[in-house]
Amino acid sequence: MPGGPNKPPDVAPPPAPPVTETPEQRALRRLAPSRVALRLPLWRGAPSSELVDPYLDAEARFGRGDLAGADGALDRLSIRFAEPRWPSLPAPFKELRVPIPNPQPPHWDPDHGLPAAEKEARRMQRYAATQLALARASVEEEAARGTAVDDLRPLVEAAALEAPGAGPAFWKGIDQVWSALRERVPVPVASGRPTPAPGGEDVRP
Repeated sequence: MPGGPNKPPDVAPPPAPPVTETPEQRALRRLAPSRVALRLPLWRGAPSSELVDPYLDAEARFGRGDLAGADGALDRLSIRFAEPRWPSLPAPFKELRVPIPNPQPPHWDPDHGLPAAEKEARRMQRYAATQLALARASVEEEAARGTAVDDLRPLVEAAALEAPGAGPAFWKGIDQVWSALRERVPVPVASGRPTPAPGGEDVRP
């Protein structure tokens, strides 16, 4: 109003710094949903060894603490998932495929020109949304197979409440879901290979 005190313009607060992801967390967040993805009905209970072997290699390397090797093996699996000769993964599991962006000028990217910190914050927010969708879908897929997951649903929903900020509470819940699924979901078995005896899983390809 005329004669009123000057009010500074509203300024949006800067985005919170993204939570740092360790190599172990990154591997876990790819291993667990990939294990569920290899048990989806589209494989008819027997995915190809070309898909299972990179996964088993990743598991073995993860168990030995070779996190860079595990990440590389999961990269190979993500490339396999994207090959057109395999059935297409349903959403949200298709996010496990290697991304193949369409060629476009840099200025078409909505994040183009943003400060690096804000660009990284947006990337982590999208990553958190994908992780939440994968966790929810993984729990429901395994529930349909009879895996004991009733105690994981509250963790997923609690994480969903924390998703807008994607802070430590969000990632703690997501990682609890992934750790539990990795322990409870059987290791995928490739077509033509015997099923491991209970309690005697061998994750070597």
